[in-house]
Amino acid sequence: MKISTMLMLGASALCAMASAGTAHAGATLDAITKNGLVTCGVHTGNPGFATADSAGNWAGFDVDYCRALAAAVFGDASKVKYVPTSGQTRLTALQSGEIDVLARNTTWTFTRDTSLNLLWAGVNFYDGQAFITVKKPGLESVKQLDGATVCVDSGSTTEKNLADYFKARGLKYTAVVFDQPEASHQAFLNGRCNVYTNDFTSLASFLTTEVTDKEGYQILPELISKEPLGPAVRRGDDDWFAIARWTLNVMIEAEEDGVTSENIDSLKASSDDPAVLRITGAGDDLGKFLGLDQNWSYNVIKQVGNYGEVFDRNLGSKSSFNLARGRNALWSEGGILYAPPLR
Repeated sequence: MKISTMLMLGASALCAMASAGTAHAGATLDAITKNGLVTCGVHTGNPGFATADSAGNWAGFDVDYCRALAAAVFGDASKVKYVPTSGQTRLTALQSGEIDVLARNTTWTFTRDTSLNLLWAGVNFYDGQAFITVKKPGLESVKQLDGATVCVDSGSTTEKNLADYFKARGLKYTAVVFDQPEASHQAFLNGRCNVYTNDFTSLASFLTTEVTDKEGYQILPELISKEPLGPAVRRGDDDWFAIARWTLNVMIEAEEDGVTSENIDSLKASSDDPAVLRITGAGDDLGKFLGLDQNWSYNVIKQVGNYGEVFDRNLGSKSSFNLARGRNALWSEGGILYAPPLR
């Protein structure tokens, strides 16, 4: 190869590298910056995950992820517009651009990931499908539900899981399908169906907040599916996807490194741990790789908290549900929660 040709190829490669390093932000992130708000699709009402009070103030596990995104981008966790979505409208709302991110206990599946032009930022909650029934002597297993009438929500993986599980085991059932969880709840409590199926945490929330005679009902012990729940964004904006992914990751990493909303200021001033200093914004500037301020991760943890704080506040020991962490404990604490290194 001639020297002149080699020089031309080298120059072209350098130009390509320079262009890649200065790529323009995608349309989603541009619109978010322009609007000054993250538009977040949430549940219409799922205690522990997303609910609004009479004044329109939202709270919950998924809501806190939306707040964390706003803290990362704007340095202000309040800069969120919440859009309630149903099981039928949630994915369409994201595909159409009505929302910037979907944070609505939505299962990451092959079909959704590959055919709907969506990307999952990660898993923020590991769940599984379960069944709640009226307590009956000897009823201890889903396998005893042959011939049952089952209330189920439409537009979710729950319907398909139900059909697959019963078919594989030669069990018969009659499905009573509703567009909204609230309708399923009422039908079950009114006796229209003798079983209701949903994710375990949704059933635990239902039992805690809506069932008066709690001792008269039971959630059967089996989980019949894997439900890795997490926030999703549209394909085509790598910058926004990276922010969505690493906002979740830094909340998990902060818990592992012992960084909380209460101690982050003291750690920022006194810690010698490089990993801790990166989270507090006092170490390597990781924000520049996301197009964010160096304090992006500090703002997330200070204003919203690490993963453990968010879990405890909404679902765990500091909530009315008092759910155990289970699979959602850190990998170092017997769970499967794990974030890539923040370096």
